[in-house]
Amino acid sequence: MRSAAVRAPRARTRPGRLARRAALLALLAVGTTGCTSNAFTRLGWPAPVTRQGQVALTLWQGSWVAAWLVGAVVWGLIVWAIIFHRKKRATAPAPHQVRYNLPIEMLYTVVPFIMVGVLFFFTARDENYIDRLSAHPDVTVNVIGYQWSWQFQYPGYKVPGSATGFVTMNGVSWSPETGNSQLPVLVIPKDRTVRFNLVSTDVIHSFWIVPFEFKRDLIPGHPNHFEVYPTKTWSGIGHCTELCGLYHSRMLFKVRIVTPAQFSLWIHAQQAAQQKAGGA
Repeated sequence: MRSAAVRAPRARTRPGRLARRAALLALLAVGTTGCTSNAFTRLGWPAPVTRQGQVALTLWQGSWVAAWLVGAVVWGLIVWAIIFHRKKRATAPAPHQVRYNLPIEMLYTVVPFIMVGVLFFFTARDENYIDRLSAHPDVTVNVIGYQWSWQFQYPGYKVPGSATGFVTMNGVSWSPETGNSQLPVLVIPKDRTVRFNLVSTDVIHSFWIVPFEFKRDLIPGHPNHFEVYPTKTWSGIGHCTELCGLYHSRMLFKVRIVTPAQFSLWIHAQQAAQQKAGGA
């Protein structure tokens, strides 16, 4: 009898101990992630290099936070029902039933509508920001896609005597005969508004620079536009992400985000080189 009396309190306090341990583990996990790289908090996304990319990342993170909060409430209610409303004895009466309970039915109908409305609001707000075009961007780049390379034009920087009349970076498509290609270089300045005007001369392509957290299609006969505000220097490779033919995977370009001073020097160098080439 004594041993049974001793075991009963332990059985009753076990859920409380488990809850405290779970809370301690959760706090430990949060504290541990705070000491590591923020790659964990990006939830699989690369570090953004533009303001627009940061907005997209914040929306992604917020969606995950909302999902985890909803999951925590649902899981908590399930665990609470399992622990505190489990049937202890075969003769125990059935718990109070809430079928056809109008307030509860209204609750689980209205709450999802509110959640969807909140997600829709933030999505629409951020989408409008990402699609916004300023009246006077600092730099404009015309992006021309074709099978299977790119041309980048800078209409704000004139080159008298050249083929286009302004700074232009041309790519050379990969071919099985030569086995090589020349990747065009896209150079843009940080801390400046950069507008991209996208045009395709043949089929649909898609302009993608990974840390922009954004891509937009080049559609024949339908010019597209978007702007970014780079906040970091960066270099890497851009891609076409729309299957556009046999050598789609070779449709790449180099990207460099540089300081405004470096961009100015690069532009002057290209103007001199292309004017000389055009004159020759």
